[in-house]
Parts: sequence; C-alpha cells; structure tokens
Amino acid sequence: MTRQYLIGELSLLLEELQAACRSTSVQGVADLRREVETAPPAALPSMAARALEAANRMSWDSLARGDGRAFARQVIICGELWEFGVSAGLLQE
Repeated sequence: MTRQYLIGELSLLLEELQAACRSTSVQGVADLRREVETAPPAALPSMAARALEAANRMSWDSLARGDGRAFARQVIICGELWEFGVSAGLLQE
C-alpha cells in the first residue's frame, strides 16, 4: 500500500470518529487527524495505535453516559480502525 493510501484511509476513519464524538474528544481527534495527514511514514503505526485508543476510550465514555447510539457508532469505527491497522501492517493482532 502506498503512503498516500495509508494516510488517506486513516484520515477518513478519524473523520468518521470525529463525527461520532459527543464529548470534548472532538478536538483531540481533529488534532490527531491533522497529524496523520502530515506525518512521515514511520509515524503511522503509532498514530494508528493512538487512533484506536481514542476510539476505544470514546466508546467506553459513551457507554458510561448511557449514550447507546454514540457507543454503537464508535465501536464500529473502532473495529474498522483495528481491521485497517492490522491489514495495513500498522498494528499487530
């Protein structure tokens, strides 16, 4: 996979996560997305891990607040981030 594809796909997933935010995490996800878009290739694995951690944390926060709709969407995105990260070689199973 090309660097541009990896960056674009990770950025797209972060955009979806940002749209699913219902808390103060919105700015953190937006900042991470900008970092991904300007990152050197060597930084992409750590950024994929940070994105996955953010999605996981957000889904737990939504669950704790009783926001089932946000939780469901965030869990789906979390799964997509994990699947993409593993298939792209950015994350280990």
